[in-house]
Amino acid sequence: MDAADLKSLSEVFRHTIEERGLAGGWSWSLASGAQRWSWGFFRLLGLDPHHVTASYDLFVALLHPDDRGRLASAGDVLQGHVTPSALVRLIRPSGELRVLSVLSELHVSPEGRPLSLTGAALDVTDRELLRQVQAAESRRRQALYLTSYATTYTVGTDRMHDFPLAVSQVHGLSPQEISLNPFAMIVPEERAAFRDRAMQVHAPQVRFQGTARERLANGEVWHFRIIGVPLWDETGRYLGRAGMKYPVHESGAAIHAGGVPGDEQVRHALEQAVQAHHLRAARGLLDWSMAQLAEASGLSLSTVRRLEENTEAQGARSRHKAVAALRRAGIRFIAMDDGTLAVAKS
Repeated sequence: MDAADLKSLSEVFRHTIEERGLAGGWSWSLASGAQRWSWGFFRLLGLDPHHVTASYDLFVALLHPDDRGRLASAGDVLQGHVTPSALVRLIRPSGELRVLSVLSELHVSPEGRPLSLTGAALDVTDRELLRQVQAAESRRRQALYLTSYATTYTVGTDRMHDFPLAVSQVHGLSPQEISLNPFAMIVPEERAAFRDRAMQVHAPQVRFQGTARERLANGEVWHFRIIGVPLWDETGRYLGRAGMKYPVHESGAAIHAGGVPGDEQVRHALEQAVQAHHLRAARGLLDWSMAQLAEASGLSLSTVRRLEENTEAQGARSRHKAVAALRRAGIRFIAMDDGTLAVAKS
């Protein structure tokens, strides 16, 4: 796997890799001179986004002296000359050496004038470890669905669904059919209504939760709960959806006892659904002021105020810090079947 492979992955999965500090991206508008690095790119380079300004020259300067020539210089970029892909050694300010696979793309006008440069980098220092982690995760998801019929999944902005291959095996449908139309797993008499309700949440990009009966390849019919939550990056850009499905008893109780392993992304997405009124309600249950929430979460008072005015980006890390502080104090955010998010104190 290298940086070029990032283009073929879903936005949700790319976001997951970046959250783990393995990838990042940048952009440079040649007309305005504005440059932007993703939070993951700062982390990849070992830099603090609060104290460092994005700069292509800085990125190149951090490379091993023998490798700097493998990327186009700033002057080359302005002249329209870019090296599409390269493998380079990065020396972080801490002295740590990492190996990066770098992808660079120059965007030009119809006349061929350079307009902007975008790029992505993937940490491939230990390719074998990366491959092993990916293989282990794939095996775990396979075994989980084969034994408990529980799994996590993602939906890209193109609405293509990504399920483990075991789902195809259990339900007797091809992976392509499930990716394009996961509703084919639902019994015919419930399929249209469930599909219509599920598709309605894509345009407003809100959370979905519902139950449906699905037929297995062996003819059995099981009752499943399906949850889908919109996922955003730190700038508020919509990435797609993270979700999970698991079997439930007709009473609504989960059949499996251990939860769905690997649902960290779903939890992350659910936290992004916490809005200003949820935070205010949580503070009310705790009898906290905004200053107390700021102190408990390690945020500034102005950041807490922005969160409670809904002016902070949907995917901002500050939202997760505030939610974590409230959880430590006994607050629970509970997803309800009608799509609402309830706030309770334990």
